[in-house]
Amino acid sequence: MTPSLIISLCNIALKPDTSPSTRIITTRRICRRVAQQIDSIHAERRSIRREATKLKLFLPFTQQAITALEQQAQEHREDERSGARRVLAGFGDSLLLDREGLAEALGFDRLCDLLNVNTKDREEARKEGASSLEDLVFIHVLEDSAERRGQEWNDAPLFRACLATVTGFIKECPDQLPDMFAPGAPLGPKLPPKLSLV
Repeated sequence: MTPSLIISLCNIALKPDTSPSTRIITTRRICRRVAQQIDSIHAERRSIRREATKLKLFLPFTQQAITALEQQAQEHREDERSGARRVLAGFGDSLLLDREGLAEALGFDRLCDLLNVNTKDREEARKEGASSLEDLVFIHVLEDSAERRGQEWNDAPLFRACLATVTGFIKECPDQLPDMFAPGAPLGPKLPPKLSLV
């Protein structure tokens, strides 16, 4: 990731007369670059872990080298990775809350054009009442919908930003989450049916 490109895009987005369309476009480009940086760090870590896996054939003689490689993989570029994740989560927070009112300023059709939402998916989203950035990007996952059809993992940049925000919230504030195993909750025991006399 080139910091000068990110800084240039941030400067464009922060100009007072920047249109909502330009803000969405620059946000997508920034999130894409940050996500690429995270992916490259993960790829380098996987490479180090593969080296450790190769040494497992010669256990117990290579235990010390395996431990050192696994530690190296865990610490490899950790400052960059955690910083990039914070940046991505910050953008996700602004997208989920949409404090600037970008979705309302753009309108449904222009927002779908900027997010590259497929025509068929656009009509389904319109019928379901999805009109906010949160609905289109995170709940219905429609960013670049035609390109990502059938993929197991959605790597759309704005979706990843929103996912980083939600993941961070779950890690930092677990006490504010509902109990998923409580009676009547999705993973808890079912409540008995309510009976009434007719």
